[in-house]
Amino acid sequence: MKRDGRTLAHNTLEEMRVLAVQRMREGEHPEDVAKSFGMHRSWAFRCRAMTMGRGKGLQALRSTKGSGRPRKLTNSQEAQVFRWINGKNPTQYGFDFGLWTRQIVQLLVEEKFGVDLSLASIGALLARRGLTPQKPLQCAYQRDPLAVEAWRKETFPAIAKAAKAQKADIFFWDESGFRADTVHGKTWGARGKTPVVDRPGQRQSISAASAVNSKGAFWFATYKGGLTGELFVELLKKLMRGRKNSVHMVVDGLPAHKKACVKRYVQSTKGKLTLHFLPGYSPDLNPDELVWSHTKRTGVARRPLRKGEDLQQKVNEQLQTVAENPALVRSFFRHPSVAYISDC
Repeated sequence: MKRDGRTLAHNTLEEMRVLAVQRMREGEHPEDVAKSFGMHRSWAFRCRAMTMGRGKGLQALRSTKGSGRPRKLTNSQEAQVFRWINGKNPTQYGFDFGLWTRQIVQLLVEEKFGVDLSLASIGALLARRGLTPQKPLQCAYQRDPLAVEAWRKETFPAIAKAAKAQKADIFFWDESGFRADTVHGKTWGARGKTPVVDRPGQRQSISAASAVNSKGAFWFATYKGGLTGELFVELLKKLMRGRKNSVHMVVDGLPAHKKACVKRYVQSTKGKLTLHFLPGYSPDLNPDELVWSHTKRTGVARRPLRKGEDLQQKVNEQLQTVAENPALVRSFFRHPSVAYISDC
């Protein structure tokens, strides 16, 4: 049974061809050489023929990489496709859909270059350029990039400098809501059969506010209903009670944070409490958002309430666990989105 050279590695075939030609040059008959390698007799004759002619020799026996079918787009054109996609969205090119798909890239390539590529080729092109399908982060279109950049490079460094001079503490404040019947995360199940998760029939809900500090300090409170200016003042009073150092509090632009009663209370502290407002539509700048992300992936968000359990009590217990873990609190400040916050 003859050996099929197509099943052998390229480097193995190359070595066999070189050895075969060397043996034939030493006087062995091609048929004997081919037989010793388990190859068809014509293989040895072809190997010898490959080396004949001016400028060939054993070099002609070396393996070469198959070039395959040439690509329809040049390297510069593929680089242009990357620039179209990276950091941009299809609506900027006249499409009515805001997420990149292979179909949209296919249409764009055909429109710009007049080249028709299959979806498989589009996927391979994107992969070669380091582009992968990902779930995008959401960002409000009203967000002002210049204001965000100014906050990171100018406004917050000034706040940190002032707090350091006053030996004051900087806290980041935020609110969130919890529901007993909300399902977070995923679970495994048979294909085509959506798993069912038991939840309490009673729809309990509770709101919570917290303030987080880069040194590991954490304060929280729970309450029912939405936040009003008057309630915000009461919560601030609880946070400031018995506190020796002044506090610079960073909050978002929620209307309740800007009520007249809030301004009056802040003025009444005579510099003990100062409020600073984040740029609009920029929750990623607030490390306290990461507290809610953590708590809603664990605790009551993952384990249904049992009969007789109270949601507010469970949320209080979970937030108390966070407060007792300064290392966890500090870890929220290591997220890339809040890397602008120095140890203050």
